[in-house]
Formats: sequence, C-alpha cells, structure tokens
Amino acid sequence: MPELPDVVVYVDALKASLVGRRLVAVRLRSPFVLRTVDPPIESLSGQLLRGVRRVGKRIALAFDPPTGVAATRPEGGGDALFLVMHLMIAGRLRFRAPGQRLGIGSKIVLAAFEFEHGTLYFTEAGSKKRASLRLVVGEAALGSLDPGGVEPLDATPEEFRRALTRESHTLKRALTDPHLFSGIGNAYSDEILHAARLSPLTLTGALSEEELGRLHDATRATLAHWIDRLRQEAGGGVPEKVTAFRGGMAVHGRFGQPCPACGSPVQRIVYADNECNYCATCQTGGRLLADRALSRLLKGERPKRLT
Repeated sequence: MPELPDVVVYVDALKASLVGRRLVAVRLRSPFVLRTVDPPIESLSGQLLRGVRRVGKRIALAFDPPTGVAATRPEGGGDALFLVMHLMIAGRLRFRAPGQRLGIGSKIVLAAFEFEHGTLYFTEAGSKKRASLRLVVGEAALGSLDPGGVEPLDATPEEFRRALTRESHTLKRALTDPHLFSGIGNAYSDEILHAARLSPLTLTGALSEEELGRLHDATRATLAHWIDRLRQEAGGGVPEKVTAFRGGMAVHGRFGQPCPACGSPVQRIVYADNECNYCATCQTGGRLLADRALSRLLKGERPKRLT
C-alpha cells in the first residue's frame, strides 16, 4: 500500500501538473470504485482543480464548489468539492498527455479524469478491488475520512510520545495504526524500527526515554529520506513505479538477505496478509521472534536465537 512518502510524492506531482486546470470529463470504468452517490460524480465536469492534499494515506483533490457557492480559500475550503482517492494495496495513478499511450492493460483502469492537457488514470491491479473514490462537499466531510493520527514529520517529541503510548500495543502495531500516526504502514514501519534498533514486538509502554527519543528521530529521518529519494526518482512527474519493496530498503521485503548494518540475515514474522521484517542482531539482541508459520514448517525445530 502506498504510504506517507509515496503519497507525498503523488501530491507533489498532481499539484505541479493539474492544479489550476479544468476537469473536462470523468469516465468510470468500474461502477464499484465510487463509494458515494451525493453529490453525483458528474458535478466535477467543468470544474477547476484548486488544490491537492494528503489525508493520511488518501489523496484529496479540491475542486471549485458547486455552482453558486463561493470557495473560502484557494486550497479548497468551505463548500469545495473533494474527490478523495484511497489507493489501498494495488491502486495507482498514471498521467498521460493527449495521444500518449497508457502502456498498460485497460482492464485495470478504474476511472479516467480528462483534463484540458491530459488524462489522469486511476488503476488497480489484481482481482481484489479495494481502491476507492469518494466525492464529498466541505471540510467537515473531508475531515470525517481522516483517521486522526498525528503527523509523524511534524509531531514534537512529546506529541509523538503521547500518541505512541496512548494504548498498549507493540511498536509495530502502534506505528501502523492510522488513529495514532498518519500515513505509516507495513513497509516504512519496518524501516523505522530497524533504524531505531528496536524490536517490533516491544510494548509501547516499555520504552525508556532514550528509546522514545531514538524512535522519534528514526521516524522523522526515515520518512524524510524516502520522500527525498522518491522525489528524485519521480523527477517531478507522477511516479510510475510505486511499490512497497524497494532497492535500498534495509529490512522490508529482504527476508534472508544480509542486514546492511551488521550482515546478519534479515528475519520475518508472517501474519495474515502481511509480514514484519527485522534484524535479530540489530533489533532483538540476537533473539528470533516467534513466527507460527515458520515454526510449523520446521516442525518446532526452529532455533530461538541466531547461531
């Protein structure tokens, strides 16, 4: 799922290429992608795009308000129309100038937004259709879609501590809870915890002040690093290669490969549709964390520590 760094780069590109442009037409290829009915999606046709912002892992496009209602500010306030895109796991955005081929199968296109100078395509690969669009009116309606987590790049050490320790969770679960932290998911939480040299299963209330500070610093540094790197890769355009598994990551998606810090093989915990990757040497003092799937495979013979 695209997380905070990926969504920030999407927002940057959409601001640069689409803000101030008029949306000529909307074409829905999948009727199930639109999760709202009022106002109708057709009300966007002919409207100017006034702003783009991130709302957690969602992207909100602010258009002129309905006819006869004045917007309160250029970024889209008051009764502005907000088209809210939630990419979920496999949703992606692609922009093509007139006459430029999309270069992908049309079956994965959920919607197309035709502007004066090109088309923004909303796509989703795979059979599980989870990506969605919502069209809402006004700041209050937009705010209702925000889970409310603190912005990790803006939070002071005290704000970060309060969010982290609001409930008793493992660090992995707390960092990926959108009600606690905005925009962090499975991939970047692995990278943050590796940078902070902390176990993903440590309870939030068990951290020392020094460890809290280390985690706060690692969160900011990791997210800022990847925002800068993804901006460079995108080159100012709408990014085409958005993935949770990137070269240069320390542990995420690198099970069995050497940790870049110490050389030990990266470990994992498999659960539901996700996995948590970590370095036992750097993060858990050499202790291997319980992984039921791997333990079943090895018939209970899995060692408890790196050898």
